[in-house]
Amino acid sequence: MKLLVVGATGTLGRQVVRQALDEEHEVRCLVRNPNKAIFLKEWGAEIVKGDLCDKSTLPPALEDVDAVIDAATARITDNLSSQEVDWLGKVNLIQATKAAGVDRFIFFSIINADKYPEVPLMNIKHCTELFLAESGLNYTILQLAGFMQGLIAQYAIPILEEQVVWVSGESTPIAYMNTQDIAKFAIRALAVPATEKKTFPVVGTKAWGAYEIMNLCESLADKNTKISRISLTILGLMRRITRFCEWGQNTADRLAFAEVLASGQPLDAPMEEVYQTFGLDPKDTTTLEEYMQEYFTRIMKKLKEIDYEKNKGKKKGKIPYRNQF
Repeated sequence: MKLLVVGATGTLGRQVVRQALDEEHEVRCLVRNPNKAIFLKEWGAEIVKGDLCDKSTLPPALEDVDAVIDAATARITDNLSSQEVDWLGKVNLIQATKAAGVDRFIFFSIINADKYPEVPLMNIKHCTELFLAESGLNYTILQLAGFMQGLIAQYAIPILEEQVVWVSGESTPIAYMNTQDIAKFAIRALAVPATEKKTFPVVGTKAWGAYEIMNLCESLADKNTKISRISLTILGLMRRITRFCEWGQNTADRLAFAEVLASGQPLDAPMEEVYQTFGLDPKDTTTLEEYMQEYFTRIMKKLKEIDYEKNKGKKKGKIPYRNQF
């Protein structure tokens, strides 16, 4: 099957590309900056320059494609807002897919998006779900909770470096999932007719609160967490201030989403029937304990190697390893 993956350079998109190639699909990637997608070409994917917000670039990318997997989203550093990328851009993509005669469309949404109409990103995701369902395309919507990859910068690295971990509001339990496992569901959906024109939660094996994650990282790193708490009132004030600035639009949207994560309302769902429908084994899904164990094992080994080289350099009168760069 020939696939068009949108958002292929992102945390999730690159795993979708990798999984699709591993399963011997032909993969084309729509990217705004080909220079940042060289690694995808090296993997064996075709790179096509284009932009969701530029309708004229979409038809060439959709030529001879059998299915579209949309993993694109606005980043906090983007010049374009969530409204432009996650709504107008998606509308452009869905309409172009329909016009090109491509029937299959996989879309990543957020679980419980319909419950937070006041949060821009959640509302946009919900509206896109409705638009896709009315498009006539043969769609599958996968509703996610959070990526395990994001926890490294949020918790693991600050704890290792003895920096502050920021915590806001109540500890919302979130069923984080490894993006590699999410990618398996996306590619599997293409081969399972029972997933057509349906919406599924795709979440991790357990919902974790912030303090549970910190405790796990503390035990693996053998370090204590430095915690600083920020109130929801302050988050709301920061969101209102940044929304007045053009450069702060995406920041404001993310702060609004942060209020959801600090609400104490779990982002989780039962997955038994989902695994049965997709024909996947839940035992193959990475747990957060396994993911963090692997990360800390690798990083601790690397730190020992650096420390060994540094001490060896001192004995020989050489400059320590980290000071050579």
